[in-house]
Amino acid sequence: MIFVARRWLVSHFKRHFRNIIGIQKDAKVCFVSASGCADVMGSHRNQGQTEGATLERVYCRGTLTEVLKYGPTDLYAAVKSPNPARALILIIPGNPGVVGFYKTFMWTLYQTFNRRYPVWAVSQAGHCSPQDTLDLVEDASVMESDVFGLNGQIEHKLAFLFEHVPRDMHVVLIGHSIGCYIVLEMMKRDQELKVLKSIMLFPTIERMACTPQGKVMTPVLCQLRYATYLPIFLLSLLPRWLKTSLVRMALRGFHSLDSSIIPAAVGLIDVDCAANAMYMGSQEMKLVKERDNSTIRKHLRKIIFYYGATDHWCPVEYYHDMRKDFPDGDIRLAEREFCHAFVLDTGKEMANIISEWIRDDLKAL
Repeated sequence: MIFVARRWLVSHFKRHFRNIIGIQKDAKVCFVSASGCADVMGSHRNQGQTEGATLERVYCRGTLTEVLKYGPTDLYAAVKSPNPARALILIIPGNPGVVGFYKTFMWTLYQTFNRRYPVWAVSQAGHCSPQDTLDLVEDASVMESDVFGLNGQIEHKLAFLFEHVPRDMHVVLIGHSIGCYIVLEMMKRDQELKVLKSIMLFPTIERMACTPQGKVMTPVLCQLRYATYLPIFLLSLLPRWLKTSLVRMALRGFHSLDSSIIPAAVGLIDVDCAANAMYMGSQEMKLVKERDNSTIRKHLRKIIFYYGATDHWCPVEYYHDMRKDFPDGDIRLAEREFCHAFVLDTGKEMANIISEWIRDDLKAL
């Protein structure tokens, strides 16, 4: 009986985990990703990535938020230094919005510009495991504002910028997946935000439920997600080494898997974190429908869109639609088969590409 239960839990975990982090069933493995820390998997190829990195846990709009920072941790103090950085590179993650997935990507960006510009990533609200000394929310009243929903996540990012980033500092916004939708809304709602450039990676900004992956995930996220809570809870009771083994098993198809993402993936085996991610996902399926052409048109010269060649969350036809509607826009199709969840195995390669796109804008400051 115990053996059967264990087999069922493992099988359920593999299906659930691959879906929640956005791995397509037929996703193709790309190239080896680069330097990062050699924590769980013990690989030496990722050593050095933690240098200059700070992981902070703060409350933003009353909910627990993780912020991964390379470079200065206090920008208000940093701008008073003799030679301050004039721009912040800020990553708005996808869903699940766990900043630990972006370590290699961020580290590469930080190193590429000789540590001249701080590189930060702010998690989605509630997409982290509460520690023994911290609650997921400061006060129960926070839930009344639906902070874990899609609109709440947008307001959460705006609140973070208002609290932690000087208003006169230029910002390079890098959105990934639903993070691109959030970036567009941030630019729309805060007209005074000094956006130098916005990079939209694999942008899920329209008709999400109509995509191949959306058709599969909509019923799961909108009707069936509650059925996953008990298995996730049971899995969360397992010792960490066993959860790590399960994650490695679920991701074994990625021969070039970046070992630095393993702790972040293990952190998803938490009921609060997974429930918040799936709830946000259910709202994405319901609310992300028509593309916000007016906002795109208004900020078109500042935006670069980057679509995947085999992305089941934003198919190639969406790329062609964008090119047709915005012929003067900087809208690109990946020449290589990056997967939607590029942070799993090609974070370094993606960062190297993006650094060339924003280099001239940063030099012009």
